[in-house]
Amino acid sequence: MAHNDTLVQELYEAAAHVGYTKTRRHPSTVPFIFQSRQKKDIINLEDTATQLISALSFIAQLKAEGQQILFVATKPEAKRMVREQAELIDMPFVTERWLGGTLTNSKELRQRVDRLMDLQVKKDNNELVYQTKKEKLMIEREIERLERKFGGLRNMKKNPSALFVVDPKKEYIAVNEARQMNIPVIALANTDCDINVVTHPIVANDTNLSSITYITQKVADTLK
Repeated sequence: MAHNDTLVQELYEAAAHVGYTKTRRHPSTVPFIFQSRQKKDIINLEDTATQLISALSFIAQLKAEGQQILFVATKPEAKRMVREQAELIDMPFVTERWLGGTLTNSKELRQRVDRLMDLQVKKDNNELVYQTKKEKLMIEREIERLERKFGGLRNMKKNPSALFVVDPKKEYIAVNEARQMNIPVIALANTDCDINVVTHPIVANDTNLSSITYITQKVADTLK
């Protein structure tokens, strides 16, 4: 109980309790709403703490098995923090646009990643030969484009064992692909999200940077 109380206090200090307005509320989150105040839903952080403990327990199990978790967050408020945390623990990430087929067509994805790695190695070793300045510019642009789209997936040799998603409503394509492939989804989800489509929902503010940072760091710390 004391552990839960500490989590609740930390979640509160991170503003994780602030939901959206009642008009934006998804029915699946109703059981996790404590009350509405000044037209905004207030999330029951005792429930959030319980969900977080459950999610972290599942993540710890995956870590013990040596599994990978793919971090996904493309919304401006979350992308930098999620990328930083994923890089610290050497986990794959998508923080730019999710490309359809990332999970359902992994063979094509791997070809793109291999192309990026091949070009990057050759560039670093000064092995790229250019016939013209235009050709050099085109190859450099290709490297930049591939890095932007696939750079976070370099170390993902196969589909991950789970996804960690910030805002499953925004990342619905990633969530749908994960469901097609029977890949569990852990999601930081605000009151406008359908939490029925994710395996381990953590109902909390998914817009405020402090809330995103707190939850993401908890996930990353469990994987260290």
